[in-house]
Amino acid sequence: MNDFKESVLQTNPLQEEVRMEKLPDPCVMVIFGASGDLTKRKLIPAIFDLARQGMLPSNFAIVGVARTPMTHDAFREYLAGAMKEFGGLQDSETALWDNFARGLYYVAIDPSVAEHFAQLKKELETIDAERGSSGNLLFYLSTPPSLYAPVTKNLGSIGLQRPRTPENWVRIIIEKPFGIDLSSARALNADVLEVFKEHQVYRIDHYLGKETVQNLMVFRFANGIFEPIWNRTYIDHIQITAAETVGVESRGGYYEQAGAMRDMIQNHMMQLFALTAMEPPVLFDAQQVRDEKQKVFQAIRPIKPEDVHKYSVRGQYAPGTVGGKSVSGYKEEKGVSKESVTETYVGLKFTIDNWRWADVPFYVRSGKRMPKRVTEIAVQFKKTPHHLFRTMPADSLDHNNIVIRIQPDEGISLRFSSKIPGSSMRMRPVTMDFRYGSSFGGRLADAYTRLIFDCMLGDATLYARGDSVDVAWSLITPIHEGWKTNKNSKVYEYPAGTWGPKEADQLMKTDGRQWRLP
Repeated sequence: MNDFKESVLQTNPLQEEVRMEKLPDPCVMVIFGASGDLTKRKLIPAIFDLARQGMLPSNFAIVGVARTPMTHDAFREYLAGAMKEFGGLQDSETALWDNFARGLYYVAIDPSVAEHFAQLKKELETIDAERGSSGNLLFYLSTPPSLYAPVTKNLGSIGLQRPRTPENWVRIIIEKPFGIDLSSARALNADVLEVFKEHQVYRIDHYLGKETVQNLMVFRFANGIFEPIWNRTYIDHIQITAAETVGVESRGGYYEQAGAMRDMIQNHMMQLFALTAMEPPVLFDAQQVRDEKQKVFQAIRPIKPEDVHKYSVRGQYAPGTVGGKSVSGYKEEKGVSKESVTETYVGLKFTIDNWRWADVPFYVRSGKRMPKRVTEIAVQFKKTPHHLFRTMPADSLDHNNIVIRIQPDEGISLRFSSKIPGSSMRMRPVTMDFRYGSSFGGRLADAYTRLIFDCMLGDATLYARGDSVDVAWSLITPIHEGWKTNKNSKVYEYPAGTWGPKEADQLMKTDGRQWRLP
């Protein structure tokens, strides 16, 4: 039995579920950018979590690739320190880590230089023979986006994109951002697909690996009480919020080029949008789910550049107070221009032109330096058509809503009106809560753990397909163009620690609605 699995099954109370999990094929995972933050903070802890659960394939290995000179042993020591800092490595896990670390290797090359890839190929052949990984390869591009195309091309130049035999597989995971606008995304897609086939390419969005995001599909499509009311007949509007308390911190240089729209809306928020609005797939498999998401993107009414001031609001945080501490404004952050017009907040109104969602607005917002860290989908239902309780003011009867909380405190809540005990007819809203932590116990697996595991299995359900990336950019790029050319579109300041500029409130007040306070 796999040593990883054997050590976990001795202590894991969910061992029957673990035994039932399909294990991936033996493989070698090659991480480009292995000396970077993402590898030590997210990737290695996520993969080691699979080892903890006994879900790694036997004869598994990881090869780190970066420019920094390092030996195999130095790489193992470096990652052991990272695991203690970011992965919660316990003293009791020494044996498990030592076994895991024997499968860690390092190759120091410049990933932008094609000639260096012959050395990588030779190392991979040696490691494959040593570990018995059967020739299956998983490449992970944890590099700056500027290296995505060169690394892909260099892998193709040495033939590493081709499976050794028809029974083998080769896959590649590409981190966001996948392009910075429609033309660059198409160019990158063309470069990648010149080397790899679409079924080999996994464009990762870690939001899709979160338990509550996956549960959204179960909630909608496995429960007969919700799907019949998930439409324009019963739903007034939907709000999707991703709020962060942090500022740009040390990422000012990156954020000046990205902004909230590229950093959050184009990828994370649009994926949540699609999952909320999609039709039921015929089957729960990658092709069917991604086909339905694509239909949503195609049905979203584009916002024309000349109309951006009607359907979008930009904001930028000014000095303020967050969590009782004074914080500086965006323009005072390191790497940020004093004349910057980069948005740290975006509020948008979208509509979908199809039978299910006609006339139901979707309000999407994301911002930094908000009062609270929260990502949620709030579904607001229409009021009852007849005001039965006439002795009570109409405004005392709240809208019913369902809130799907993505982070933190993952769960789902249902809000409805209830009578207050007593002789008089008085009402107030009450909330029924489901929370993952209290219902299932234990901590939730990191999103990267699920997504990496799915890629090893060849399951692309939770990954973005090339055509959906293309159409998402086709919706976002005209908004960017309008921000540049439309004189009515401005960047409004908001004090750090608030819910964005007041103009964002007006975006909803115009429709007789208001933003939810999470």
